[in-house]
Amino acid sequence: MAEPPGAPHRTTGSTLLHPLSGLLGIPLDQINFVACQLFALLAAFWFRVYLGPSHASSAVRHAFATLFGIYFAVFCFGWYSIHLFVLVMMNYGIMNMASIPNIHRYSFVVAMGYLTLCHISRIYIFHYGILTTDFSGPLMIITQKITTLACQLHDGIGRQAEELTAEQNRLAVKSRPSLLEYLSYLLNFMSIIAGPCSNYKDYIAFIEGRHVHMKLLEVNWKQKGYDRLPDPSPTGAVMYKLCITLVSLILFLTLTKNFPMAYIIDNEFLDKTPFLSRLGYLYVVTQAAKPKYYFAWTLADAVNNAAGYGFSGVDERGTFRWDLLSNLNIWNIETATSFKMYIENWNIQTAAWLKRVCYDRAPWYPTALTFILSALWHGIYPGYYFTFLTGILITLAARAVYVFSHAYSKHLGVALAANQTSSSLHKNGSESGHAELC
Repeated sequence: MAEPPGAPHRTTGSTLLHPLSGLLGIPLDQINFVACQLFALLAAFWFRVYLGPSHASSAVRHAFATLFGIYFAVFCFGWYSIHLFVLVMMNYGIMNMASIPNIHRYSFVVAMGYLTLCHISRIYIFHYGILTTDFSGPLMIITQKITTLACQLHDGIGRQAEELTAEQNRLAVKSRPSLLEYLSYLLNFMSIIAGPCSNYKDYIAFIEGRHVHMKLLEVNWKQKGYDRLPDPSPTGAVMYKLCITLVSLILFLTLTKNFPMAYIIDNEFLDKTPFLSRLGYLYVVTQAAKPKYYFAWTLADAVNNAAGYGFSGVDERGTFRWDLLSNLNIWNIETATSFKMYIENWNIQTAAWLKRVCYDRAPWYPTALTFILSALWHGIYPGYYFTFLTGILITLAARAVYVFSHAYSKHLGVALAANQTSSSLHKNGSESGHAELC
């Protein structure tokens, strides 16, 4: 994470914080990222208190969220943020002009095509490194949102209710959004920098003040001794997530300083280090990189919660849950006992997006197509395709083992039951014969 002394600041965004970057020895683009997220956190608290649904109209809340989001994008990425706005406006045109039966197809092709072109230009034309924070991250989130909304709009207008799954029916959008609603959903300051992707209906319910109320109505509060609906506060959840964020940041800075990732391409390391040692070091540096994602995604989750967005209901113990937008479960990741368990708890909202726009809609080979889409969405580095294509084989193999073991267990259970029945009949027959003899 640290730059060598005298290294030029590589960013297309604001250079206002360059002195702080030089003081800390941290790249300016990463300083801008953290500064925007911390400012977004403060703005989110202010947004919930002073621009809450009881104090401001939905239009005012939409406008504030959009304008601040645009400012953060320009601050972080400068003129490169124009890619975000171009993609947003192109797909707004598609959403309003395309026929409903094809709206999700056109939106998907344009969004993913533009994202892929940006991935190619970022690497092969402008030579951005893989460790550089740049505009492709927000573009990836916006691509998720565009395709999510297009599919849910297609479900709400272009398909019959009986054709939809329960989840598709719940999330279906019945009318095209206005320009302000569309911009707010895609460019709001809570998720413009680091996401996560959320469903359009959930976001509109949050802006209109129905988000928490809808979840609370799922519980019978009179049985719990309440005279009226409670008013859950996100403050506790935000403080907890900020603690995780701080610990993740400290771990990341400490581990990457002692185990720099750049060392794996050092000529001396490649030529003189034994293979097993290189493999061990590679494992260590990949583990050391994980707290960076813990930091970014947990902070993004906290920003949304601070604004009052992300309430998911009440658990069996009666505790208010603020994990609707959570992107990971750190404990389950670190204690995962299978590939399936790991990917279910890592980048959760992206997994949900892949399921909703690809897996549930693919006419054939849904598993393979979903992993291929995941690789394409991540970028064009060969490592992505190796990882996700391998994931296809791992997933299919795990399913085959599960089916075999389940069938074997069932067969074994039937055999044991038959053996017990036979033994019981034999025993009863012996007792009957003994009784007759007596």
